[in-house]
Amino acid sequence: FPDMTKSPMTKSEQLLRIDDHDFTMRPAFGGPPIPVGVDVQVESLDTISEVDMDFTMTLYLRHYWKDERLSFQSTNNQSMTFDSRLVKKIWVPDMFFVHSKRSFIHDTTTDNVMLRVYPDGNVLYSLRVTVTAMCNMDLSRFPLDTQTCSLEIESYAYTDDDLMLYWKKGNESLNTDDRISLSQFLIQKFHTTTKLAFYSSTGWYNRLYIHFTLRRHIFFFLLQTYFPATLMVMLSWVSFWIDRRAVPARVPLGITTVLTMSTIITGVNASMPRVSYIKAVDIYLWVSFVFVFLSVIEYAAVNYLSTVQERKERKLRERLPCTCGIGDPDEMMIDPQITGYGSMDINTTGNYGMPENGGRQERILAQVSLNDPQMTRQVKPSRGYVNIWIDTHAIDKYSRVVFPGAYILFNIIYWSIYS
Repeated sequence: FPDMTKSPMTKSEQLLRIDDHDFTMRPAFGGPPIPVGVDVQVESLDTISEVDMDFTMTLYLRHYWKDERLSFQSTNNQSMTFDSRLVKKIWVPDMFFVHSKRSFIHDTTTDNVMLRVYPDGNVLYSLRVTVTAMCNMDLSRFPLDTQTCSLEIESYAYTDDDLMLYWKKGNESLNTDDRISLSQFLIQKFHTTTKLAFYSSTGWYNRLYIHFTLRRHIFFFLLQTYFPATLMVMLSWVSFWIDRRAVPARVPLGITTVLTMSTIITGVNASMPRVSYIKAVDIYLWVSFVFVFLSVIEYAAVNYLSTVQERKERKLRERLPCTCGIGDPDEMMIDPQITGYGSMDINTTGNYGMPENGGRQERILAQVSLNDPQMTRQVKPSRGYVNIWIDTHAIDKYSRVVFPGAYILFNIIYWSIYS
């Protein structure tokens, strides 16, 4: 009686004599390792993730080997093509992706698997796979970096004594779609290599590598990060041209630029992995933050020194044996060599003027008795007057040159190193 537990064989399976052989064993078992050639066509690079340190790739993975158990008689030497149903009944290489996180064979509308058998026993086995694999990225030069990622293919069970895995056509075994593009990266090149991998428990295995080099597009980061940070630094310099007494103008300007720089830094770091080293963008942003912060400190120094000078002015007026201020207003207005001004405000205790060069200065003019030995030892009168210069805006004047000059120098050094 026929065994009803077995499904009836198709004509193709009868032609290939599937039941006559044990396909749980590799071809030519007990002999030399069976060579299995591989070629790959990359359909797409889907995503590159810095946060997860991985990439996703869709590819056609093809295997070539010879299994004489599948040879058959053919009058026209024509091959036979099968789908995934026959794959489950014969021996196929047990490939897997090393360091892969997720992978699957596409199954719409049916399993994307193809098996082609030639009369002499040569076999082509092709499948369409999407794989997400690990990529160890060095982000020390981010976003001016170039990354090289690798997809690694290896047999899971068969060592190099049983299976010799190789690229079928060398570096030409890797083909890519010309339409592959990424929004954030420029694909520079693809290439292949072959190495041996050793496992202490099982032995040596042939491993195939697909390397691809990606260079990051910088224009997006120029618009979103570098340009706003530079504008904030330049905006902080505006306070150097604002009068030191305009506290409601200078303090909010400094605080606003500091908070804006903090927001930019937080936004950049939120989309990045928490690496333990400094990235190129961190250097730029934190140096810019320091410049903005120093502009606030600069105003604090100006304000403090101005207060100190005003205290000295009051003490000096108290020590002088005469009325402090302008002794002879008419003479002061006529003689600019003494005053340094064409006209003065007589009622102003601390005389503020605006010279032609635009700089602000404070001057205390004290009329001293020339025969007072105590005062003549302390100050040297000129034409009966003592000119004590108090330039409380010197820091502002120097900052207008030092801050932009230092920041330009930093940018020259930064872009020459990282570009």
